[in-house]
Amino acid sequence: MEGYYKKRHVVFVGLILELMLCFRAKGEPPQVPCYFIFGDSLVDNGNNNRLPSLARADYFPYGIDFPQGPTGRFSNGKTAVDVMAEILGFDHYIPPYSDAVGEELLDGVNYASAAAGIREETGQQLGDRISFRQQVQNHRRLVSRVVNILGGEEMAANHLSRCIYSIGLGGNDYLNNYFMPLSYPFSRLYTPDQFADDLIDIYSKQLCLLYRYGARKFVLNGVGPVGCTPAELAGSSPDGRTCIGRINSAIRIFNRKLTSLVDRINGNLPGVTSIYTNSYGILLDILYNPSSYE
Repeated sequence: MEGYYKKRHVVFVGLILELMLCFRAKGEPPQVPCYFIFGDSLVDNGNNNRLPSLARADYFPYGIDFPQGPTGRFSNGKTAVDVMAEILGFDHYIPPYSDAVGEELLDGVNYASAAAGIREETGQQLGDRISFRQQVQNHRRLVSRVVNILGGEEMAANHLSRCIYSIGLGGNDYLNNYFMPLSYPFSRLYTPDQFADDLIDIYSKQLCLLYRYGARKFVLNGVGPVGCTPAELAGSSPDGRTCIGRINSAIRIFNRKLTSLVDRINGNLPGVTSIYTNSYGILLDILYNPSSYE
C-alpha cells in the first residue's frame, strides 16, 4: 500500500491498547495528567448538541449501548477516545469543551465537532460546526483558565507539556468539501496533491499555535479509507461493495504528507514528541480481514 506499512509510521492501535489494558494495575493514577482531543464526528461527544446543525447525534438511535444514552456521540456506544481515556487510567470520559467546568479542565477536554474540517468552510452545508481553527482557539481560552486554576504560567506550562494532544481531522475536507463539486469549487481549482498541500499548510500552522499554547505530545491520526464508507458505497460504488478509488487515492496523498509533517515537527519544534496513527491501514485491514479481529 505505497509504504503505509512502514514500521516507523504504523501504530497498531488495537494491539497497543490491549497490551496497555492488560499491564496497567487497577488504582494507579492516569498515565498522563490530561488528554486533549481535536477532531470531527468520529470523536465528537457533545460539542454540537447546542449548535443549529444537521450534524448532531443527541437523539436515538445514537447511544443505544451507552450507559447515559444519546450524548452527542456519533456511535451506538463508546468512541475510540473514550476507550483510550479508560486505558490511560482516567476514571471518567473526557468531557466536551462545551460542558467542562472548574478543575475538571485539568484532566483535558474534547473539542471535536461533527462536520468540522481543517479548512474553515468545510461542512458548512450541514450548518454550524467548530472548525480546527476554532477548536484551537477554544484551547487557547482554556489555557488561560488553567493558568488561573494552577496559579501561574509556569505551573500551567509544566502541566500542559505532559498531556496528550490527539488530532484527527481531514476526512470532512474530502467528503464534505473537495468531493462535493456542486457545493465547493476546490476540485476544479486544485489537483488532489495541491489540495493536500493546502490542508497540510493549515494543519501545520494550527500545530504551531498549539505548541505556543504548551502542547508537546501529539498523536496525529491519519484519515481512514473514507471511499469505503457506507454512504459512499451506497451513492457512488457500481456494485455497492467496491470502494471509491479516486477518494481513497486522494486520502492516501494527504496521509503521506501528514507523516512528513510528523517528521518535520519532531525535528523542528524543541521538546516535541509526535506520532502518526495509520488509521487508513488499520481500518482497511479490518475491512479486508474481519475474521482476524473476532
